[in-house]
This record gives sequence, C-alpha cells and structure tokens, in this order.
Amino acid sequence: MREWLRTLPVEDRHTVGRDLAVVQYGWPVGMPLCRALGGGLWEVRSTLPSRRIARLLFFVHEGRIGVVHGFIKKTQRTPPDDLALARQRMREMMR
Repeated sequence: MREWLRTLPVEDRHTVGRDLAVVQYGWPVGMPLCRALGGGLWEVRSTLPSRRIARLLFFVHEGRIGVVHGFIKKTQRTPPDDLALARQRMREMMR
C-alpha cells in the first residue's frame, strides 16, 4: 500500500491522505466519500488534482481501520482482481 502511495504525485498523495483522515476521524462516513463494497470491505473515493480517480479499499475491525489496497480507477466497475486482493489482505489482517 505504501509503495503505491509513493508512486503518486505529491498533490495526489495529499488528497488521498486528507480523504483518509476524514474517514479515520469521522467514521462512519457515507457517500460521496465512502461506499460499502460488501463483506466488510469499503472504499474511499478520491478525486485527484491530476484529474484521475483513486480508490483506497479498507475494512473496520474492532474499532480500527485497516487499509488493504489502493489503485487508480480506470473503469466504472472495481476490477475483480483488486477486490480479491483486498479481501485476501483483509482476512490476513483480521487473524
């Protein structure tokens, strides 16, 4: 996750960080910033200054937020491979 964030331009990282902070300090947060993906997985929806759209996938467990995946959105639907990876990481972190 951190490696992916480091690949983004500084302005984009700041936007993602601000959006994540809103979720951390204001949970529960709904649309348009957060959306449930099912099975305990949620997404933070960030519109970046570089005119792209980023998604951070996270879960909430025992009052803590675990960010498990991030990517730049290229299609309308969340790619199944990204969802599968996020769900796998969520399971690993909840053990």
